[in-house]
Amino acid sequence: MFGLTRARKTAAVLAATAAAAATALLTAPAAVAAPQPIVGGTTTTTTAYPFMMQITDASQDQFCGGTLVSPTKVVTAAHCMVGESTGSVRVVGGRTYLNGTNGTVSRVSKIWIHPNYRNVTSGDDVAVLTLSTSMPYTTAKYVSSSQTSVYAAGTTARVLGWGTTSQSGSSSNQLRTATVPTVSDSSCRGSYGSDFVASDMVCAGYTSGGVDTCQGDSGGPLLIGGVLAGITSWGEGCAQAGYPGVYTRLTTFSSLVTAQVNS
Repeated sequence: MFGLTRARKTAAVLAATAAAAATALLTAPAAVAAPQPIVGGTTTTTTAYPFMMQITDASQDQFCGGTLVSPTKVVTAAHCMVGESTGSVRVVGGRTYLNGTNGTVSRVSKIWIHPNYRNVTSGDDVAVLTLSTSMPYTTAKYVSSSQTSVYAAGTTARVLGWGTTSQSGSSSNQLRTATVPTVSDSSCRGSYGSDFVASDMVCAGYTSGGVDTCQGDSGGPLLIGGVLAGITSWGEGCAQAGYPGVYTRLTTFSSLVTAQVNS
């Protein structure tokens, strides 16, 4: 059974949500150690990607990423928000380094999780956060429901995050980025079998592995042509040959996201 999420949770947060039925989805998976966060990537800044948000606990310890799509709305993964409340989450913008103190910190006034979400391998892994404080940063455009051709196999996509260096390891202090090619649905199904839901998911990565998202990158963006087209969701380990990263196929959920953005 696959379904290893790319969220990172601190021990304190895990203890606080242990009673939730889906808590197991949020624990660090038994992944093969990745050589670096955003495996195979390079360092970058939130100046280059101003819409890249840290999603943190109340102590500002980052556990997921998110994408600013309006001054008060952030798109992330549903599995990042399972067991969370508006009081337990903060969103930090304009902060390249996890140990920084700059940027804008906002509380969350509303958490919308797709109502059909159950676990990552069932799909529907999308959530929208409404911020209490408007973010003064450039927002990202996101795909419309009709732009399904953006996922053509071999298309270059960009990923971003502060993911861990290995299972249960430390995170990257600086934001990182990498590019990966999208993978055909048939190839992804060959890797993950029935756990890959083509209507809700898209895969990206190299057959030989080596470049991938990892734990702590969940909820962050998959950008195609500079436009938000996917959400970092799950995968088998990190950067393993034959197991590309799996991302939420945002065209499927674009109308729902727009409804939340406009709410």
